Amino acid sequence: MNQNKNDIILKVERELCKGCRICVEFCPKDVLAIAEDNKIIIKNIENCIKCGLCEMRCPDYAIYLGGIDDEQ
Repeated sequence: MNQNKNDIILKVERELCKGCRICVEFCPKDVLAIAEDNKIIIKNIENCIKCGLCEMRCPDYAIYLGGIDDEQ
């Protein structure tokens, strides 16, 4: 079954994040930020164009685009 781009959401596994900031630097729409605990957060989800650059660049697989029905 093909997923519509509207059915894909940005997901973060904060326990996997090491705070390298690579995803923040590569995001073209300023969607991501680093929180006080030095872990990734989604700060502007409405700006996300679902390009996948954050997922592609994350060395720890802490951020990804997944289906709405994926297990959390």
